[in-house]
Amino acid sequence: MTANILSIAGSDPSGGAGIQADLKAFSARGTYGMAALTALTAQNTTGVSGVHMVPPEFVAQQIADVFADVRVDAVKIGMIATAEIALAVAGALTPHRGIPIVLDPVMVAKGGASLLDPAAVEALKSDLVPLATHLTPNLPEAAALLGTAPATDRAAMSAQAGALHALGPDWVVLKGGHLGGTDSPDLLAGPHESVWLEAPRTDTPNTHGTGCTLSAALAAELGKGQDTLSALRAAKAYLSGAVAHAERLDVGRGHGPTHHFHALWRETD
Repeated sequence: MTANILSIAGSDPSGGAGIQADLKAFSARGTYGMAALTALTAQNTTGVSGVHMVPPEFVAQQIADVFADVRVDAVKIGMIATAEIALAVAGALTPHRGIPIVLDPVMVAKGGASLLDPAAVEALKSDLVPLATHLTPNLPEAAALLGTAPATDRAAMSAQAGALHALGPDWVVLKGGHLGGTDSPDLLAGPHESVWLEAPRTDTPNTHGTGCTLSAALAAELGKGQDTLSALRAAKAYLSGAVAHAERLDVGRGHGPTHHFHALWRETD
């Protein structure tokens, strides 16, 4: 039976991040994707030029209508944008606790534009983070949630992962891509253990939507019934392949997208 995965996030008209990236990742991982939009953005691979918020009550209505009709096996939450939307999403999801909820706290676009109202950070921490079974911040996002400086080494990553876990999620996936160096380590911190997941860094500018894609792939694997460590390993391997094959695409002049269907397209397509 195919797993059904719901993304709650913003739209990227250039197709590399947000809802568009999530739906591609869901499909590539063999699941059925659904989407509730929180915001419309005007952006491309070079940056974000505008954001139009969806009214919070309509965000909640989208989520409620999906759950009223479709079995939802996992949820991925991306761009929230405002405190009001955060509260609306939390209210809509609270009756459905018990399924995997992957929260990717999207705060800044790859080009540097802010995607989260500062007032929304506290709502995110108080209402959405405790609902999440899996929290997947990068180092700047973790620092913003904790009100501290970004980690610059593995010891600091371990300390911050522990502090994030104390906020309420079952698991924290702290992404170490901003550390620099030749490796891109992620740290999985859970109730009783912490595990480092290693991967070599791919030297490429085509990293638009990598955070969205990893969290979406993780939600898909969890929705299929995999345990957390196996799901994360599969998601990380999938993203590594998508980044490594991104040069097969010819999209934009800035941070290009990853190749979500790298395992499905033939070289001649």
